[in-house]
Amino acid sequence: MSATEEKKYKKFITIVSIVIPIAVAALFGIKIPNVEPLSFLPPIYASINGFTAMLLVASVVAIKNGKIKLHERLNTTAIVCSALFLVMYVAYHMTSDSTKFGGEGIIKYVYFFILITHILLSIIIIPFVLITFMRARLGNFPEHKKIAKITFPLWLYVAVTGVVVYLMISPYYV
Repeated sequence: MSATEEKKYKKFITIVSIVIPIAVAALFGIKIPNVEPLSFLPPIYASINGFTAMLLVASVVAIKNGKIKLHERLNTTAIVCSALFLVMYVAYHMTSDSTKFGGEGIIKYVYFFILITHILLSIIIIPFVLITFMRARLGNFPEHKKIAKITFPLWLYVAVTGVVVYLMISPYYV
């Protein structure tokens, strides 16, 4: 692994880690006029989150069993799924009004705790995933393993809570 290669990747990771949350926030506020709402997307992107969680768990099992190529393919697929989720999530919110959570009492606080931690960690996880991936690609496996121990639980939490948020809000979709 050359220092130049790693430096190039780190610059790219920094840019992507800043641009994605800003772009999502900006696009979230834009509504495409005269377009049919893409109301069919939430169960699809929630399912993608669930699938991502399964891929992540399978990836850990694969690497613990010495199946390096399978581990690599599972993680690459998880990254693709996360990107697909993001595209669908933005498309939905650019064509549909946000859904208000209708629960009351303690469940409302539980929902907002899960939602807020999900959103914050979904932003934080971007550079972790990209750095973990980069270190593996560059063959820096000791450093890859170190950061993967942080990346895995955070990414798994984001994937699982994405499904939980959907399940909690789905009764309130119009």
